[in-house]
Amino acid sequence: MCGIAALFAYGNAAPPIDPAELDRITDHMARRGPDGRGTWISDDSRVGFGHRRLAIIDLSDAGIQPMASTDGRVYITFNGEIYNFRELRKELETKGVVFRTQTDTEVILALYAAEGPEMVRRLRGMFAFVLWDADRNGILLARDPHGIKPLYYADDGATVRIASQVKSLRAGGHVGKGMNPAGHVGFFLFGYVPEPHTLYADVRALPAGSTLWIDRRGHRVENRYFDLSQVYHSARKENCPPDLAELLRDSVRHHMVADVPVGVFLSAGLDSTTLVGLTSEIQGAELDTMTLGFEEFRSTPKDEVPLAEQVATHYGTRQSTRWVEGARFHEALEDVLDVMDQPTIDGVNVYFVAREAHRAGLKVALSGLGGDELFGGYDTFRDVPRMVGNFGRIPGLRQGGRAFRAIAAPLLKRRTSPKWAGLLEYGTRYGDAYLLRRGLFMPWELPEVLDPEIVREGWGVLEPTVRLAETHAPVPSARAKISALESVWYMRNQLLRDADWAGMAHSLEIRVPFVDVWLSRALAGVAGGAPGYDKIAMARTPTKPLPPAVIDRPKTGFFVPVREWLAAGRNMPRDRGLRGWARFVHTAVAP
Repeated sequence: MCGIAALFAYGNAAPPIDPAELDRITDHMARRGPDGRGTWISDDSRVGFGHRRLAIIDLSDAGIQPMASTDGRVYITFNGEIYNFRELRKELETKGVVFRTQTDTEVILALYAAEGPEMVRRLRGMFAFVLWDADRNGILLARDPHGIKPLYYADDGATVRIASQVKSLRAGGHVGKGMNPAGHVGFFLFGYVPEPHTLYADVRALPAGSTLWIDRRGHRVENRYFDLSQVYHSARKENCPPDLAELLRDSVRHHMVADVPVGVFLSAGLDSTTLVGLTSEIQGAELDTMTLGFEEFRSTPKDEVPLAEQVATHYGTRQSTRWVEGARFHEALEDVLDVMDQPTIDGVNVYFVAREAHRAGLKVALSGLGGDELFGGYDTFRDVPRMVGNFGRIPGLRQGGRAFRAIAAPLLKRRTSPKWAGLLEYGTRYGDAYLLRRGLFMPWELPEVLDPEIVREGWGVLEPTVRLAETHAPVPSARAKISALESVWYMRNQLLRDADWAGMAHSLEIRVPFVDVWLSRALAGVAGGAPGYDKIAMARTPTKPLPPAVIDRPKTGFFVPVREWLAAGRNMPRDRGLRGWARFVHTAVAP
């Protein structure tokens, strides 16, 4: 896990890259990689790579990046972990490849030499990298299938600038001066900025599961090598059902690959407790678990600490419980907003649990993120299909619903949730119903928080209802449709991104065994919690069963007392709810 940077002056009229700019971008990511720093600039000053290292695999100096191939024709700067690198290494060794290090980085270089850009399909892990190929005179950008690791770039037509963070690109001094209305509209619509957009007109995210090739002629080739919706579409129902327990153990086993201790975030929920049960089978008594408690919830029904500690005792882990209160939130607020790379209404809980894990000496922690999306744990798996089933069969309801919403919205806003006004208009189709269920501000409310012209322009570029429909349309079953929507939108753009910036703020690598490309393909036919593959089935996979108090506990979600923290602070928004927090964050983080 690291921070990466790259500059490529491909245009004939482009000036040579500025080493000082490369340094500024690289050094802005120091917290992502406190264990080492490296830069490389080509002899003609047209290519430059930067790297900040968090040493997880091969802790020796042999793992320093940027790294060159044996013949010096290929260079790479790489962020992430390849969990099947040892299997790939053995395969390459049988073909005569000789390795100098024990790193996964060198395996990527060797695999590229053997198979070219298509080798990304064989990588199991989380990754973002930039690779310079001197023979082909160009660079390759790549990002993992689910988008666990971020990669941003800005291309002015002559020079492309690349980094792990938007704010790092801006620190270079040449990027991020124009406003992207689609990014701002997306934030207030969803509570996060949906990729490939950012808040800036000239900065884009490389889409998850994509590669981008740019050569010295400016020729560009973007390739989408993984699309979750298409994976769900192509899934076959096998005569032999997949063995859920073995699939989960296999993913956990791969996610334990490291040369440093690996801990687990433990709450009272099914995802993290199942993860602890499975991990303890592999790690044994040396497993470290970390639980975050909130003083405002202590000894209330929202307090997850007692049950989490019961699970830790049940599996014999080395448990650490840390408590956070409102005063600590306000002390850390300036830093939270500083390290928040793009505005988000979530991530505060991850910031604090990552901080405490770092203070406890951990560099790697497993998270149960992704379990709800894969096994149908959210209310949306029930509510959205029910909504579409009730309203979608009525001809003309959507058109009539627009008129109803125009009349009812001002009245309902004063009495209840504004979403009720859009029920008839947005309740007839899966993508629209999902937006209604998950949206922060409704589309008709956006002119209240942004300039109407920005809303008009941003909505036209973002096309949220079109893109939501594209996500679920290829997917056959109702539950798999919701799984695709939750995974591609909420999980990718908010949960995974928040885990990245909040974990990296404390030099902590957060791994997500439920978000695994091998697992996604294996369970594609039963995604979303098909019979026998729901959250309860998941929770029954550990050999030593979870305590009944965990299995029988109703799903409540993981609460963070942000409302209470806001109410106790000065200069906080008058609206103490999520919408007020969104306005506050947008003002603090946006340009």
